[in-house]
Amino acid sequence: MILTIDVGTSVTRGAVGRADGLVALARAQVSTSHPKLGWAEQDSFSWWTSVVVACAEARAEAPTAFGKVEAIGCSGARQTFVPLTASAEPIGRGIVWSDRRAVPEAAALADQLGGQDAVVRRTGVPLDGGAVAAKLAWLSAHEPERLAASDWLLSPRDLVIWRLTGEVVTDTTLASRSGLYDLSGRLVEELAPFAAGRLPPVVSPTSVAGALRAVPAAELGLRPGIPVVVGAGDRQCEVLGAGAAVTHPMVSWGTTANVSVPVRRRPDPPPRGSVLTRGAPTGWVLEGGLSAAGSFLAWLGRLLGRDSDELVTLAGGSPPGARGVTAVPWLDGARAPWWQADARAGFVGLGTAHHAGDLARAVVESVAWDVARCLQLVAGDRRGGAPAGLTLGGAGTGIGLWVHVLTAVTGLPALRRRSGEAASAGAALLTATALGHPLDLDLLDPVVERIEPDPETVEAYRRLQGSAELVARALVVLPAGAGD
Repeated sequence: MILTIDVGTSVTRGAVGRADGLVALARAQVSTSHPKLGWAEQDSFSWWTSVVVACAEARAEAPTAFGKVEAIGCSGARQTFVPLTASAEPIGRGIVWSDRRAVPEAAALADQLGGQDAVVRRTGVPLDGGAVAAKLAWLSAHEPERLAASDWLLSPRDLVIWRLTGEVVTDTTLASRSGLYDLSGRLVEELAPFAAGRLPPVVSPTSVAGALRAVPAAELGLRPGIPVVVGAGDRQCEVLGAGAAVTHPMVSWGTTANVSVPVRRRPDPPPRGSVLTRGAPTGWVLEGGLSAAGSFLAWLGRLLGRDSDELVTLAGGSPPGARGVTAVPWLDGARAPWWQADARAGFVGLGTAHHAGDLARAVVESVAWDVARCLQLVAGDRRGGAPAGLTLGGAGTGIGLWVHVLTAVTGLPALRRRSGEAASAGAALLTATALGHPLDLDLLDPVVERIEPDPETVEAYRRLQGSAELVARALVVLPAGAGD
């Protein structure tokens, strides 16, 4: 039995599985606060608390299987970090990947390195407000005491591994997505002057970090001494666990959406507008990471006093095109494929007859349109021709409306695996490989459905594509408001 721990942005998952599939799955919420416009922070103590809660629920769901856990594998959100003391005490709140307070610092750093194109050629990662280097520069300028008092800068996953084993490490996938390292894995000194001596050692995703210590073992209800495998970033685990390929890019819906294609050879240069990161356990991943997906729907729900599930149901009653409402999903700035920091989310075409379902439908469609644009970036002819289909990842795997809209907008069929938990499946695959007992993905989490695009809906979105593109290109150039 393998326990996987996936410390995501909004949810931590604890999953217990074996060679033939998932036995138990539990989730614990992780809250994000927004103290100022563009800021996104988390209480880093909640990262470990969420692990304890998720594991307790998984243990309650399958006590016998949980008691037989022989190894732990990890996954987690990338670009989120917190400064810590040598005794693992957080100094202030964790800064989430979606935080955009450091936009000016990002622009200044990019200029120092010769512009964004030069940065991406060197690191694979655009220098935007979410970049770790930019956030470190912001801390140095505005909260220097936090950096001065810190011994480590760790992601949620890396902090959890420290709690589990007493060892401080990160892996190549998280390091590559930080943007602090070049494409050969060397630290870029110009981007990391404020991180000197505070970054964890970088190891392979299939490395064993150490053995589970007695105190955390007691908290989780596990046997001490079992191996803890480092694992990879959540996106790389999803790519692995979804069975993504050049012919079938992975499309993930979660807090945000992402289009990812695993490639064996490093593209030089990476396609403009994409992100290039290390794959797990080897290779590379071309990514198109969007600004928002589930978070956009949740934001709308907070305004309307409805939860996301209710909004999805209402959206199903609105036709393609949302009765003339078009949205763009750029909360706190547009990421791939636009990379426009001062762009903002918006709705166009609203009238008095429109209702919550139309707005919700427009939100889902807006994400699908940006996914289609990212597919053109990361799955073009230079990597073997247009994709034959998609593989699904993230919470959106189980959202019928999202899959219906996605397949219709892209015109591509989508493959759904049994568990719908690609990140957990990927972490399990890495853990088994690390221990010398590789698993078969098609046995662990087989494909159970191929969703074909509905021809009538495909045609409807083909007619709507021009207006959606016109709205997006008009709104992306509008400057942010004075309160930004």
